[in-house]
Amino acid sequence: MGGEGMNLWSLLDGRDPGSVVAFDAGAGPVTTDELRQRALGVAESLRRAGAGAGDCVAVWLPNWSDALAWQFGAAAVGAHVIGVNTRYNVDEVRHVLERARPEVVALAHDFHGLDLLGRLRRAVGEGTPPEVAVVPGPGGRPPRDLSGYDLGAGAWLVATGGEDAGTATGDELAVAFTTSGSTGKPKLAAHKASAVVEHARYDAAGMDVGPGDVVVCALPLSGVFGFNTATAAIAGGAACLLEPVFDERALLADMARLRATHLVGGDDLAGRLADAWQGEDLRAWRWLGIADFVGRSRELAEWTLREFGTVTTGVYGSSEVFALTAFWPADEPEARRWRGGGKPVSPRIEARVVDGELQLRGPNVVDAYLGQDNPEAFTEDGWFRTGDLAEIHDDGAFTYLCRMGDVLRLRGFLVEPAEIEQRLAEHEAVISAKVVGIRGDEGDEAIGFVVTEGETDGEALREWCARTLAKFKVPAEIHVIGEMPTTSGTNGMKIKAATLREWALERRKSAR
Repeated sequence: MGGEGMNLWSLLDGRDPGSVVAFDAGAGPVTTDELRQRALGVAESLRRAGAGAGDCVAVWLPNWSDALAWQFGAAAVGAHVIGVNTRYNVDEVRHVLERARPEVVALAHDFHGLDLLGRLRRAVGEGTPPEVAVVPGPGGRPPRDLSGYDLGAGAWLVATGGEDAGTATGDELAVAFTTSGSTGKPKLAAHKASAVVEHARYDAAGMDVGPGDVVVCALPLSGVFGFNTATAAIAGGAACLLEPVFDERALLADMARLRATHLVGGDDLAGRLADAWQGEDLRAWRWLGIADFVGRSRELAEWTLREFGTVTTGVYGSSEVFALTAFWPADEPEARRWRGGGKPVSPRIEARVVDGELQLRGPNVVDAYLGQDNPEAFTEDGWFRTGDLAEIHDDGAFTYLCRMGDVLRLRGFLVEPAEIEQRLAEHEAVISAKVVGIRGDEGDEAIGFVVTEGETDGEALREWCARTLAKFKVPAEIHVIGEMPTTSGTNGMKIKAATLREWALERRKSAR
């Protein structure tokens, strides 16, 4: 099942040419052969532009099948793709351009009222402009005049055909993802083609994805979770249900109509589906890979199991080690299976925990950082430092606890915030909960923030926690707030813990 010596085209070569590889929401199905022909057109256009082995191509597109065509087209000439999220602001785009230095930017035309061209022009500024490939999208019409897209290096539409693929030689970099940037400016973590192919095949096998299945691709393809979900679907012979704009009602309708079988996303995404569900028939939905961003994983796992018989598993991954690097098998007990982590999907992926930190080694680990080096990411003996606190189990699986920087040290004990958050979430009035640590007069203190419906207050919730938690784990304060401060990342919505820490300190100061 390895990918050594394979380029990305091997994922298409193993499929029935007439099989549906993607459904463009609102535009219809795309067969494997149709995607291949469009990718050949991209490859031909890149050759004409002088792009080849080792060059970078920025793909600033929503979840259109065109984004897949650009990924395969770039691979055909040995170039690598850096995905750009349509939500990125000017500074974020400028950072990508400076680090990746793309020869070409594939830019969505007339998408959702967004001025992507204006952002790109301001991001380039006085720098060296890339060529701009204008992409109208499924069923879209190209602009009559391309001159407005020319930033100084030319603008063009993709060719309608090209030579046979497979001209690229060697195991080139194929794709790069923007990291979270939690410790400075985001890095661009790049992976080789063979790693993409191998990981896609193991993911497909572990998820039990096969011909006839429909895998929901609602997370951006520019991010690692969206990308790895799509490549797993393609490797397994399934179809990608591509949603360029997340609308829960529209997605529920598409899932019911196309009998979607798999979905990967954060509990924020799945929670919006649960909140909007009005009885649509989703009984074909049999697998949910979930990341716990807002504390709703258990609730959603119970909902999908009760209503549709869906098996839910926590997942683990990142831009630097691929998404879906680990998840739990279906026969794992529910209490553990719904947590982040799992068993590595490939026997070639090794995991260990050193001083509490999860470290990984294997073909899934980042091969290069575009525009910089990052030697501190690795140990002296070659293991990748994830920066995540985890527990390793005898069977080789691991449980993700939290980021190393988020762990609480209470009365000398290391405590994961999730343990306290889970207890708070069990209260009938609590919709979501987040616990952060601040420095108090006698050491670290846990401070809880909750969004509620119904009558309760902070003291009542502290008493609720004290019934089952050790005394030192009970939050020093619990604040009821209207909504959590969140940030919309490439892989889903996350609660901004740093903002909550600031709020906790401000409230502590004002109370004195």
